[in-house]
Parts: sequence; structure tokens; C-alpha cells
Amino acid sequence: MKRRSLDPESPPGSAEQSLYEALLSLRNSEEMGAFLSDLCTPAELEVLVDRWRVVPYLLEEVSYREIHERTAVSITTIGRVARYLNQGSGGYLAAAARAAKKQAQTARKKA
Repeated sequence: MKRRSLDPESPPGSAEQSLYEALLSLRNSEEMGAFLSDLCTPAELEVLVDRWRVVPYLLEEVSYREIHERTAVSITTIGRVARYLNQGSGGYLAAAARAAKKQAQTARKKA
């Protein structure tokens, strides 16, 4: 993580909280996409997408090698995501559960 030698105007915690609130204020995936495109470089966004892409495979217990073959995401990144799925703060699991629930609701509406 990047460390700064100068004291910032606002404490890091409040700036971090402000970012979380900005993310939560967005109303749909189009707004979120626009915000993330403005916030992140293309490479940063690609890293986030790669990490998220492997989550469903890991939850299905697909092997790292097969995930790599299906997604072209590096084994190192897959391992990192797996570590945070198992030992992280629960963010991946919460987001994956909500995404699966939303997908199931959408599928029921179409049926």
C-alpha cells in the first residue's frame, strides 16, 4: 500500500469512508461503471475485473489451472482471491451472494 510522507488534509480513514459512501450512492451499474472508469486507470480496472471473474469459479471449487485456462487470469491472482475468500473480511462472499440472488430473481422474472 502506498505511504505518503506528507500529512494529508483529511485523515485516511475519513477519506476511505468518503469513497465507500460515494460508491454506495451510485444507483445502477451504468453509474458505477462511469465512476470506476473515472477513478481507475484501465489497468487498475482490468485487475479488479480479473479478480471478480475468478470468484464464481473458486466458489464452485474449480481448480486454479482450469480457472486460468478459462479466464487467462494468472495463477497468482487466482490464489490471492482464494486467500481473501477464505481468510478475508467477507466482502467477496457478500457480493457474490447478492449477485447470485439478483441473478436468480432476474431468471425467475423471465420464466
